[in-house]
Amino acid sequence: MLLAIDTSAGTSVAVVDLEGGVLSELTTVDTMRHAEVIGGMVRDALAQASVTPARLSGVVAGMGPGPFTGLRVGIAAAKAFALGAGKPLVPIVSHDAVALERYSAGHTGPLLVVTDARRRELYWSAYGGVDVLGIPLRSGGPGLAKPAEVPHADLPRYDAASVSAGQLGLLAEWLYAHRRPFAEDRPLYLRSPDVTPSTGPKRVTA
Repeated sequence: MLLAIDTSAGTSVAVVDLEGGVLSELTTVDTMRHAEVIGGMVRDALAQASVTPARLSGVVAGMGPGPFTGLRVGIAAAKAFALGAGKPLVPIVSHDAVALERYSAGHTGPLLVVTDARRRELYWSAYGGVDVLGIPLRSGGPGLAKPAEVPHADLPRYDAASVSAGQLGLLAEWLYAHRRPFAEDRPLYLRSPDVTPSTGPKRVTA
């Protein structure tokens, strides 16, 4: 049983179980209030599923791609909860969860997943389909591009307003059950930070 958290687009929190599926899920597409809502959503998702932290096997974190401010809220919340509960952190690429949702809904063949990166840019990931277990096969990305420069224009495209934490958690369950690797424990900001290190002290003159 896993607690899953994603703030790469909106904010989504879910409790999932390999046998029982998605036990609870709360999602908002608001991209401005991640920090304000994340704590209450974690509490409510656990309560709705009637699950205590002690019953969890791990905590899933959506690693993006996503804008720095929003994405770090979810990752920090997942890491803090995992540390406090004494559970392992399970990193998953957020776009892979979107792809899983689309394929589970009946899509077949190639797919391009796109999310808003702000600053008039888009995040993208390309998929060639699913493997024999139904796990999405990413063939390109995640990447960052201007709207007119997003590659794979020939692929069916899906623009996601949010990432389902339920699908994120189910993907983690399937990967674990079939001994597939998780993502790296590394946020996928895909953009250089606005703040740069100082080059040294500035000269002060009278």
